[in-house]
Amino acid sequence: MESISRISNLLESARELTLDAAQAARSTRGTTTRSLPMAQLKKLLDSRNDREVLEGLRRVISMMYRQQRTLPYFSSVVKNVASPHLEIKKLVYIYLIHHAEQEPDMALLSINTIQKSLSDTNPQVRALALRTMSGIRVPVISQIVSLAIKKGAGDMSPHVRKAAALAIPKCYRLEPNTLPQLLEYLTTLLADKQYFVAGAAVSAFMEICPERIDLIHKHYRSLIKKIVDMDEWSQLATLRMMTVYARKCFPRRTRSAKAKDKAADLQDFYGEGVSEPAEEAEQVVVLDPDLVMLLNGIKPLLQSRNSGVVIAVARCYAEIGTPEYTTAAVGPLIALLRGAQDIGQIALYNIVSVCLNHPTAFVKHASHFLVRATDTAPVWELKLEVLTLIFPHSPLHTKSLILNELEHFSRGTNKSLVREAVRAIGRCALADPATASRCMRLLLGQITSLDGTLAAESLTVIRHIIQKDPQAHMGTVVRLAKNLDSATDPHAHATIVWLVGEFAGLNGDDNIAADVLRILLKEFAAESEVAKRQIVLLAAKVYLHHINRESEKQKKETEDDQTPPSPTSDHPITRLWDYTLLLVRYDTSYDLRDRTRLYKALLGVPQLATLMLLAPKPAPHAPSPSETRKGFMLGSSALVLAGGGGVHGLRGYEPLPDWVEEGEEPDPKLRAQDGVRNEYGEERRAVPASDMLGDSSRGGMGKSNGLAAGTGAKTLSDWLAEDEDEEGEAGSEEDDEVEESEEESEEESEEEEEDDDDENDDDDVDGESQYEENNERAELEGFLND
Repeated sequence: MESISRISNLLESARELTLDAAQAARSTRGTTTRSLPMAQLKKLLDSRNDREVLEGLRRVISMMYRQQRTLPYFSSVVKNVASPHLEIKKLVYIYLIHHAEQEPDMALLSINTIQKSLSDTNPQVRALALRTMSGIRVPVISQIVSLAIKKGAGDMSPHVRKAAALAIPKCYRLEPNTLPQLLEYLTTLLADKQYFVAGAAVSAFMEICPERIDLIHKHYRSLIKKIVDMDEWSQLATLRMMTVYARKCFPRRTRSAKAKDKAADLQDFYGEGVSEPAEEAEQVVVLDPDLVMLLNGIKPLLQSRNSGVVIAVARCYAEIGTPEYTTAAVGPLIALLRGAQDIGQIALYNIVSVCLNHPTAFVKHASHFLVRATDTAPVWELKLEVLTLIFPHSPLHTKSLILNELEHFSRGTNKSLVREAVRAIGRCALADPATASRCMRLLLGQITSLDGTLAAESLTVIRHIIQKDPQAHMGTVVRLAKNLDSATDPHAHATIVWLVGEFAGLNGDDNIAADVLRILLKEFAAESEVAKRQIVLLAAKVYLHHINRESEKQKKETEDDQTPPSPTSDHPITRLWDYTLLLVRYDTSYDLRDRTRLYKALLGVPQLATLMLLAPKPAPHAPSPSETRKGFMLGSSALVLAGGGGVHGLRGYEPLPDWVEEGEEPDPKLRAQDGVRNEYGEERRAVPASDMLGDSSRGGMGKSNGLAAGTGAKTLSDWLAEDEDEEGEAGSEEDDEVEESEEESEEESEEEEEDDDDENDDDDVDGESQYEENNERAELEGFLND
């Protein structure tokens, strides 16, 4: 009969497997996506067969995610919440979470059943029930959810405890008044030994009470040890929390040290040693031991497969570490460029932010920032920016490589890329004056380009370089003046005229400005309005320089004459100015005529005109485009969008707090652990090696393997301070003990031989093992006495 029943069971199992396989095949062919009539679907949900109920639930959930109306099935679905079938229970819970707010009264009917599931023998069911109860957003059940979290926080299964930790923020959003109770549960979960429970507790902590760092003190060191094993989301929350904690608990201490001895004398923690002279001393950051523990503990996370974790570690090193730690994160950050295109772009924003403060760390990785043909516009813009940032810190061959790269793209067909390449060349020239001449040659070659935008951009950069050192670029201005006819772009034309006007006062009457003005006035009517403005300004500057030179000559001839000098009307420069006024009088631009009247009035008072028109212009500063992002945290959305809430409407960005002042930090003893806990949660004290040696010398090896720490134990100094006489006495006592043990063993062996007929073989084995144990114990005691 047993064989027949076994065969029938096997056949039934085979039938079940066949039906499941057929169902899976139908689902892969897409038959479940076809909508059934409402009556037929309710019939499946009301069926007593689990397979039919499961089929109906799958169809309802599929409709729900296709944005179809599924609320009419609420009663039919929810009544299956008591089903013992795990798959059915999961689907019912998903439906219940999605529609509980729309039908709160009917959702409350299932709370009792879900509460019963909190006591189920299966931990997966308990965790699922807790997750569902916290996901039902009905404020009436807030206290029930709080009690469920309390029960889950003390559950034997770590998966249930993790579900309790994740339910804490949901309960807080449901009813903020439950915060005191939730803080008690959170304190318990933060101390959990399981890393994934502690990680979920940290995520809940950062969501409901990130300012309560007093809850973290006693768990600080244990969380550092667990962070490597946590999941990626918990690692991100823990790294964020640890960064804020470090700013609030570890003051930024520095000490003076010689540059060559920076790594020496690290024991001088507070810098109380001999002070060095100011010109030879350098401020070195001194890190707290607990902060060093954090920075070293998160270093393995640089190899994480999650790009967010790598950036979070780099943020910790950049915000609370030293440049040495930041340099260690450069390689993993660059490795992110080999990932997907969107990840590489976000990584570049963070790389540029780090490079603004630590450009030297990226010099050896310059080849990774060469532009590729497949790069999008934001990517190559950021790459060119990195190249310009590391340019002044690079060796000669790297500088040559960067300039060759920029020169190649400045002659391309992509106008946006050409413009950015020209700007990058200008930033390189301003950052490193030694390469300014080569950059100038590259830019001058773009002036005659048919592309007016490129020529105008090149001239703007040339103007910045010339203003940096005007005396060294007189020849450049003359060369630009010769190319006035070839500059077809109005802005390029206007820029050259402005540069000629800036140098109109050099070399006195030998300056080319007056002759350039004469040539420009011939075609004044055909010029663009932008160029006309600069021509009028050039005429005013040339005439003002002429007035000043004439006044100085008259002062030398008649030093006592106080009457203001007046230029002769027959001088060529005076005639050029009068001709300019005449041309502008009949121009169609009202703005140009008003400007000319202003210049004419100013020139009536030469001293005022000199202050207004000939004032020295400061050299323009061409900052890196990402200077506006400086100060935003790595990994934040505000860093990528460059401006946060003010520009793009983003809200929620919270900067890191300032470093705590020295003397106001919490007591470091709060982070000390009370004791080492064993696997059952019981405390056990770590016994020093000297105590173990002292106990073993008094025969303590017989109990607790010599690890018991008794009172009056010998210390290591006592062992080292023993005299040779005591060692001799100890040796003699050892010999006596060995002889006594040998005599006892001989007597025992004789007795065993006499009783050999009455005893069995097992007793002989026991006697021999006892003999060997006595000999080993005597030898070990003698070794310890020595």
